[in-house]
Amino acid sequence: MKNEGQLSRRQILAAAGFVGLATLTGCGSGSDGGDSKDLSKKQNGAMKEYRVGQQFKASRPLSFSMLHNDNPGYPYKASWLFWKEVTRRTGVTLKPVDVPLADYEKKRSVLIGSGDAPFLVPKTYHPSEVAFVSSGAVLPVSDHVHLMPNFQAKVRAWKLEPELDSIRQSDGKYYLLPGLHEKPRSGYSLAFRTDVLSKLGLSLPTTWDEVHDVFRAIKQRYPDRYPLSDRWSTNTPFAVGALQGYLGQAYGVRAGWSYDNISFDSTGRKFVFTGATDAYRQVIEYLRTLVAEKLMDPESFTQTDDQAIQKLLGEKSFAISANPQELVQTYRYNLTKQVKGATIEMIPVPIGPAGPVVLGGIRLENGIMVSKKALASDDFVAMMQFVDWLWYSDEGQRFSKWGVEGVTYTYSGGRYRLRDGISLMGSDPSARKDLQKDYGFFNGVFTYGGSWALVSSSFSPDEKKFQDAMSQRRQLPIDPPHPLQSAEQEQASLWSTPLQDHVTQNTLQFILGKRPMSEWGSYVGELKAKNMQQLVDLHNKAYERYRKENG
Repeated sequence: MKNEGQLSRRQILAAAGFVGLATLTGCGSGSDGGDSKDLSKKQNGAMKEYRVGQQFKASRPLSFSMLHNDNPGYPYKASWLFWKEVTRRTGVTLKPVDVPLADYEKKRSVLIGSGDAPFLVPKTYHPSEVAFVSSGAVLPVSDHVHLMPNFQAKVRAWKLEPELDSIRQSDGKYYLLPGLHEKPRSGYSLAFRTDVLSKLGLSLPTTWDEVHDVFRAIKQRYPDRYPLSDRWSTNTPFAVGALQGYLGQAYGVRAGWSYDNISFDSTGRKFVFTGATDAYRQVIEYLRTLVAEKLMDPESFTQTDDQAIQKLLGEKSFAISANPQELVQTYRYNLTKQVKGATIEMIPVPIGPAGPVVLGGIRLENGIMVSKKALASDDFVAMMQFVDWLWYSDEGQRFSKWGVEGVTYTYSGGRYRLRDGISLMGSDPSARKDLQKDYGFFNGVFTYGGSWALVSSSFSPDEKKFQDAMSQRRQLPIDPPHPLQSAEQEQASLWSTPLQDHVTQNTLQFILGKRPMSEWGSYVGELKAKNMQQLVDLHNKAYERYRKENG
């Protein structure tokens, strides 16, 4: 628990709802948003009283440098309305340092390491920021969130403190301003040929036991085909990374794309090795059963996405992993052209032993690092106020996503509609303009997180139905903070990679039946020989140290 002084400071700032001159000198330890540095001389252009929901407008023209992740889907243009409108509304000119998406992480590391990084470094996924903590190259932004009333208000209203605690480092501070979601947003689940299910008198399954039963019924009717032939197996450490991910969720364990060697056992109150847990073994056993009963194509684990999709379109399979975009733009679009009467629908993630849950911690998005050079600037307070408005205020988030009302969109009856002649991700193939490519809005550097009303405002009907169902589920507890010190991080890296490689290889061997489940104990022994217990002990030591030091 935080001490009483920290809690009272947070409550006072929250109740005030604004940052006035009296608070800008700061005096706290930093872990609660206080600041030990004097900011009284760093208020050039800042608003004297900047409140939640207020339009930020610099008191004099300012400019801030920013690393810009150039997405090839909508290449950077200096002429975008986004840049012009930011300046018009806020008095701030953003100076983007444009870097191609493929080179972004490498270039970011080079710039930070050389001391040449721009003030703002967005599009950073935790734990990427950890590499820059020990050098002091990036700011502990938790020292400065008292300058960001919108950020603080959302953290408080959406009860995101545990998520923020999970990204704190060994000094009790966090170095990344993450995107904030009101509700967890899920991405993947199974899609079924609903016309085939109707012919067989079957309903869409809601549990993994029902999925098994549906696959058996399909197999009985089509004995020469696999009910499921899956995708997303290449270019990832884990074969069928999406499927293992959402199946693991049903067992309360991180698997597939979401796999992490270390996870917290909330019953034993300690960290354990994920790939050796009973829950992980149960995920393997479920998939092993599907393969053994010829309900799942064994090529699912090695084939390309195109091969999997062609099997679905060629009616060699009747189910496949999906996300809402692929469901509409790839599966349904092509099926309607190739298979008369074909219909396909994506189901909410089937429920398993863990109940109707989603994994914890998914309400934080990629976010912003702030270069240490920024703190030396006379404009620092104004910059933090600007960041707060653009990335965390309701109005700033609406602007970044939809653009300018009356120009790029209209809003009525609780619905956003693009103006005629403007398309978003193919929504109007005949449109001459594109919201991303031609105007610079809906840019992943700026557009993420926010209220459920805003996040869901761009959903297709299929995605809205799916996300509404998933958003009602209970979020599993978030792993408690257990930050490693720099020397520990280096040691953990040396152990983690060979351990994860061994988990990956043997997961596939078990699922395909090439290794009997009777050898599970031997497999765990092999992990122990690769320093599994030493890695777990390292994380538990960090966990106990953090608890002791931070209360």
